[in-house]
Amino acid sequence: MGKVRFGLVGTGRITDWVLKGAVQEPRFEAAAICSRSKDKAADFAARHNIPRTFTDVDAMASDPDIDAIYIGTPNETHRDLAVRCMEHGKHVMCEKPLASNAAEVEEMIDAARRNGVMLMEAMISTLSPNFLNVQKEVRRIGGVRQYSATYCQYSSKYDLLKQILASHSSKSQALEANSQNVPSSFNPDCSGGALMDVGIYTIYPMVVLFGEPKGLTAKATSCEVPTANGPKPIDLQGNVIFEYEGMSAEVMYSKIADSLLRTEISCDAGIISLDQIHITRDVTFTKRGAPTSGRSGMPEAVDITVPRDADEYQCEFREFINVLQSGKLESENNSLANSLATARIMEEIRHQTGIAFPADKF
Repeated sequence: MGKVRFGLVGTGRITDWVLKGAVQEPRFEAAAICSRSKDKAADFAARHNIPRTFTDVDAMASDPDIDAIYIGTPNETHRDLAVRCMEHGKHVMCEKPLASNAAEVEEMIDAARRNGVMLMEAMISTLSPNFLNVQKEVRRIGGVRQYSATYCQYSSKYDLLKQILASHSSKSQALEANSQNVPSSFNPDCSGGALMDVGIYTIYPMVVLFGEPKGLTAKATSCEVPTANGPKPIDLQGNVIFEYEGMSAEVMYSKIADSLLRTEISCDAGIISLDQIHITRDVTFTKRGAPTSGRSGMPEAVDITVPRDADEYQCEFREFINVLQSGKLESENNSLANSLATARIMEEIRHQTGIAFPADKF
């Protein structure tokens, strides 16, 4: 069983998290790390026992001893880095969201097909054992009427953003200083915001399960943050209603509030309930009860959870390597079509809620 030698781009927290799961996959090898900072690359390599470091992505992507590239950098860099790596003939797993907008995703897909390489969005939600089991149950039961998903998590960076907004002044010098301190996850110039960071976790699984909706209505809570080109709005939380044939769907997401609400898929036969949509670890099924006008409770929920056989981040590398070693170039769940559909949906949501990025055409 051969190993796939990965070069990693980015030394931030997400790459650290991902790598801890990836190394549990026996066919994964961390062959190199790339950072613009030589010191950061060296520090990351030392902490994770990675043998080689780079400060130039083209140099790493042209290395014949590297088979694939994982990209874990800020959102606005994904398209450029992925295309450059694919032009060197490297397979690419790119962190979610795949790109800033649908046009960039289309460019990435074109580069993958033109160079005959694999491109996969690193979306852990749709590759976990329990989501795959839910997918089978939905197909088996059928008659889906409602999908309701929530991912609300108070961001560790929100307090910093509030401090920046409180100290913001109209002076250009202060504006410049403040704009440099805005976290990328709340920065429109970095293609950040609640939708791109956490909302995608509610939408991508919906697309995998039910396809692209016919229409949507979106609302968001936003604020203006300082950027190098003046104040710009960024979304802090939002909710979206989607139109499907014969069913409806609704998602809610936030980076400024927590929620314990479960995700539900309501079918003619009953309710499939997931503890959390981004990493599903507990699933129940409750059969449809007889009409009682509130005089008795629902039937008891049945646990349909399947055992977790791997870390969720290991699951996405296992999927990537499985597809690659099977001779294919596209994951079934994390397909290019699903990534493009999700990008189109999120672009429309941002259009309706007034959130624009430098990469946008609208």
